[in-house]
Amino acid sequence: MIDIQVKLHDRYSVECKVGYHVDRDTGENEFRMNAWFFIPHSLDINASTYPKEAFYRDVKSNVRLITPIYTLEEIASGEWTPFVFLEDAFLHLVADGTRDALASYEYQIKMFTSIFKSALREMAGETIHHEVESGEREGMVDRYVEYVQLIVKRYRDLKTIINVPGIPREALNYFSFGDEYLSNLVEFHTFKLLDGLKTTDPGCYGRMVTLLLSLVHSEIDYKKQNGYLVADPESKDRNRTVIYRRGMLKKYAESDLFLKASKKKDGVLVEQIYYSIAAGLSMIFATVVAFSFQKKYGNFTMPLFVALVVSYMLKDRIKELMRFYFAHRLGKNYFDRKTTISMNERVVGWIKDGVDFISERKVPEEIIERRARPDLLEADNRNGGEKIILYRKWVQLDPEALDEYSQYDIAGVNEILRFNVGSFVQKMDERDYELYVPRGKADYGLIMGDKIYYLNFLIQLLHGEQVEYKRYRLVINRDGIQEIQKM
Repeated sequence: MIDIQVKLHDRYSVECKVGYHVDRDTGENEFRMNAWFFIPHSLDINASTYPKEAFYRDVKSNVRLITPIYTLEEIASGEWTPFVFLEDAFLHLVADGTRDALASYEYQIKMFTSIFKSALREMAGETIHHEVESGEREGMVDRYVEYVQLIVKRYRDLKTIINVPGIPREALNYFSFGDEYLSNLVEFHTFKLLDGLKTTDPGCYGRMVTLLLSLVHSEIDYKKQNGYLVADPESKDRNRTVIYRRGMLKKYAESDLFLKASKKKDGVLVEQIYYSIAAGLSMIFATVVAFSFQKKYGNFTMPLFVALVVSYMLKDRIKELMRFYFAHRLGKNYFDRKTTISMNERVVGWIKDGVDFISERKVPEEIIERRARPDLLEADNRNGGEKIILYRKWVQLDPEALDEYSQYDIAGVNEILRFNVGSFVQKMDERDYELYVPRGKADYGLIMGDKIYYLNFLIQLLHGEQVEYKRYRLVINRDGIQEIQKM
């Protein structure tokens, strides 16, 4: 299975989280994703103003394992939970004390905090958005608080295992990093839950706000007691440090989920073979011309001299034309880059990607139909026409390699793509646009409106026999992305 989630990352960037879920009943799993970007011609984005190198500068990609899925209830009270692996790692560190035991201990802390983060986010989101009967949402909030309190207490109780002589200082540091990160997660997602309830269910918010804020206050008090940084409304410098540290803790906790990615140009050998063929063909032409004139006019004659000069000139042009032809043919079957992804030096798969401007006649008919241009835009396209970028991905994953990595069931790999639209806004008109409106029968006035542009993109997801299409529209002006609309 392959899925995608699209959201706004910041004012100029859109984030696509693509999940490649492996099927363990087959060998190597293949996934394909094609994305067509339809760009207004007024933005002057084309192959000459926006080459491949510029596109890849605007795209940032991270590849990570899909976080093992557990609910908060399973983590808090289930028999087979991440706490089993976590406690075993703590006990093994005390009994063994080797670097391998320390590495396993650190790994389990990182995995536990990542799993907890995912479960916390899911339950908070479900509590906000789930359609429930009157009074049921309060029960969900009660359970959320109960599970969170059980989990953080159970984690903190594990410190007694390692609080013994001979334990390396790094072990206590790793525990503290996990502890502080857990507290940050509880605080952040509880505030998110409060924000959501305030909007979707004000009545529930009014009844549960005290309980949820007491959970937040208890975590803030705990952090102060243990010397962890907390936000301070009166200190800008402190808050800057808090934000920086929280970012560092997040990167640390999730580091074992990220995969090593090694990029290189794709199809280099085949490209060189094709270019060698082009050089050979041009040389054949020059040699045939030289032999023909030599046979007819003899050696050291003026016609032979002229023929050699002309054949040399044409030889280089033929070589370049053949190189262009082969490069065009090569682009249809090969990609720009190949990224090998690995864990602990074990290759688990690769990702190939390529990007090209294409004409509309090369866009599949079903994509044009889903683009669904309005009549006015269709008429305007006869004059300028939208520019179309095709971004292709081909992914292959090895389920056996994934299974060897962890005690957890790894469902597959997530690729997080961030696309920056800064290059697209450079030639946009100013945002403010003057509009005149009447005010009564004897007066009129000026109001200001926003000038916007639409950037449409369609995504095709393919895995096995499954084919799925997604369409989105970015509403953009000179100040960046204003909205993402799922069409």
